Amino acid sequence: MAFLALQDIRKSYYLGKEEFPVLKGIDLAFERGEFVSILGESGGGKSTLMNILGGLDHNFTGDVIVNGQSLKGAKEKDFDQYRRQTIGFIFQSFNLISHLTVLENVLISLKMTTLSSKEQEKRALELLDQVGLSEHVKKHPNQLSGGQKQRVAIARALASDPEVIIADEPTGALDAQNTQEVLEILDGIAKSGKLVIAVTHSQAVADFGTRIVHLADGKIDGDTTNREKYTTEETAKLIPSRPLSYFANVRMAWEHVRYNIKRNLLIIFGGSIGIFAVILFLGLGNGIKGYMNQQITSLVNPKTITLNKPIPTGAAAAKTNPSHYELTNADLQKVQKVKHIDEANLAYLLSNASLQLGNGKKAATQIMTWNATLKDQKIVAGHQASGNQILLSKADAQAIQKNYKALVGKTLNLRFVDPVAAAKAQLASAQFGGQTPPGMAAPRTIEVTIKVAGILDGGASSMSLANMKQIFANNKITFKANFLAVDVDSLNDVKQVSKDLKALKGSDGKALYEVRSVGSILDTINTYISLAANILAAIAGISLLVSAIMIIVVLYISVSERTKEIGILRALGGRKKDISRLFTAEAFFIGAFSAILGLVFAYIMQTVINLGVHSLINYPIVNFSLGNVIFAMIISIVISLLAAAAPSHVAARLDPIQSLAAGD
Repeated sequence: MAFLALQDIRKSYYLGKEEFPVLKGIDLAFERGEFVSILGESGGGKSTLMNILGGLDHNFTGDVIVNGQSLKGAKEKDFDQYRRQTIGFIFQSFNLISHLTVLENVLISLKMTTLSSKEQEKRALELLDQVGLSEHVKKHPNQLSGGQKQRVAIARALASDPEVIIADEPTGALDAQNTQEVLEILDGIAKSGKLVIAVTHSQAVADFGTRIVHLADGKIDGDTTNREKYTTEETAKLIPSRPLSYFANVRMAWEHVRYNIKRNLLIIFGGSIGIFAVILFLGLGNGIKGYMNQQITSLVNPKTITLNKPIPTGAAAAKTNPSHYELTNADLQKVQKVKHIDEANLAYLLSNASLQLGNGKKAATQIMTWNATLKDQKIVAGHQASGNQILLSKADAQAIQKNYKALVGKTLNLRFVDPVAAAKAQLASAQFGGQTPPGMAAPRTIEVTIKVAGILDGGASSMSLANMKQIFANNKITFKANFLAVDVDSLNDVKQVSKDLKALKGSDGKALYEVRSVGSILDTINTYISLAANILAAIAGISLLVSAIMIIVVLYISVSERTKEIGILRALGGRKKDISRLFTAEAFFIGAFSAILGLVFAYIMQTVINLGVHSLINYPIVNFSLGNVIFAMIISIVISLLAAAAPSHVAARLDPIQSLAAGD
C-alpha cells in the first residue's frame, strides 16, 4: 500500500459562474524513499497539486490517502495536525521570517513538537550544522545569501521530522553551484527514508530525482522512473507533534515588538499619556479626600455622633416651649440601649460666646462641655480643664494671640448671651411674625473670667460639665443639656448606629432626634470628591480611545506586513487561534508598557506637585493607591486587547495559500 495517494483529484476556480478546471482527475501514489519531481510548465496545475498534497487547500473533490487514512471530510484542526506531523515545506522564495534569527526560524517548527526547550535548541543547531550554517545561527535572513536562505528553509522543513518534504521550485532562485548542493541535500533526505516531492519546471532538477511525474493542462501525461527508490524500513515517528503553545506565541509576539521597537515606542508613548492623565486625576481625588478627612477629623472624632431635639420652625415654633429642646437622663438611657455605642454623654453647646485676653483681640467662638466628640483630640500644651478652667482649641487660641501656647495659665474674659433668654426671645418673635414683642428686653450678656488650662490640637474650646453648670447657676440661668454626644465602638459601625438612632420614635411616630455624624459628613464629602475625580478621569480617558485607534491602525499595518509570516505559520501547522494570539499578545505588550510608562510619568508628576504644595498644606495632595495602579494596568491592557480584536480576527482568517503568495 502506497504511503501517500491521490484519488481522482479535481479542482476548479470560478470567475462568476464560469468554471476554469485546473486539475482534471489526478491519480498518483507515492512511497517513502522516493524523490519525485512533478514537472510541468506554468499554469499546468503544479502549485495547486502541491497545496492539496500539503494540506493547504481543502476545496477539491477526490481523496487524499495518508498511510491508509483518508482526509476526506477532515476538519480544519485535522489539516493543521497533518501539516505539523507529516509535511515539511521548502519554498522557492525561502519564506523565512525576517524579524527572527536563523536559529529562531528553525525553532518555529520545533515549537510544535513535544521536545523540551533544550532538546529543541539542540536539534535546531544540529540541523543547521548539517546544512553548513552553524556559524550563522544568530544572523537574520537579510544577512544571508540565497543559497544560505534555502538551507535554512531545508533545516526548518526537517526540524519536526516530517515524513513528507514538499519542495516548491527549490532551486528556482539559486545559481548552479547552490542548485547542485540543494539537490544533493534533498536526495539525502529521500535516502533517509522520507518522501521528497519537488514541484519544478526544470528538466535538470527533475532528472536528479528517482521519478518524474509530468503534469500538463491539469492532467498527468507522463510518469517515468529515473532510478529505483531508496529502500527503507517503516518506523514510528520519533518526534510527536503538538499545537503551538501560548507561551511560544507570546515569545514570537515579543520578538516582533522588539524588531519594530521605534514604531512601537511611539504607540506606547501615546497610550501612556492617557494612562498618565487618568491616574493623575484619580490620585488627586485621593489626596483631596485624604486632606479633607484629615482636616475634619482633626476637629472632631469621626466615630462620634451628636443628637439634638428637632427644632420646629414657623407657626409650630411659636407654640413650643424652650424646654422641649432639652435632653434629659431619659434620653440618655434610650440612646445607651443602642448597640455598638461605647460612650454617651449629655452635653451643652454655648453659642454666641467670645474670649478675650485683657484688651486684646476678641475671638468669637462656641464652647461645649467636655464630651465624647473631643476625647481623641490631642492636648498640645497644658492639661485637661478642671474647676473654673477652659481648654482652648488651637484655632481659638491662635485667634487670641499668635504665640498661642503662652496662653496656658492666663485668665480670659468670657462673654456670652443668656441662652435661655435668647430662646424665649426667639419664640416670642415667632409669635409676632418675626418682630420683637413690645416691651420685651433684649437678652442680657453675661461676662465671667476663666483660666486657660491647656490647648487642644483640634475640636472646640471646652470646659467641664460641672463648671458650665456653676457659671449658669451663678448668673441665675437654668441649665439643661442641649445635645447628646455618642462615641461608637468602631468607625465601621457609625453608619449602622446612626441608622438605629434615627429609627428611635416618639409616641407621635416622629423621630425623637436629629442625628449628625462626622462619618456621614465625610462620606458625603468623599462621594462628591470621588465623583468629581472620576468625571475628570473619564474626560482624560478619552485620550485612551485615541490610543486604541492608534493600536488598531498599527495592528492592521502589522497584519499587512506579516501576511507572508502568517502563511508560513499556517503551512508549518499553526492554527487560526495561534495567528490570532500573535496579534493579541503584541497588543498586550503595547498596553502593558503604555501603562508602565504612564505610571512612571504619573509618579514623577506626583512628586513634583506634592513638593510644590508641601509648604502650603503639609499634605501629599496627589496620592496613588494600589487600586489606582492596578486599575491603570488593567484598563490599558483591556483597551489594547479590545483594539486587537478586529485585526487579530482578520489575520486568523487569511487564506494560507494567498498569504504565502503575498509579495511574490
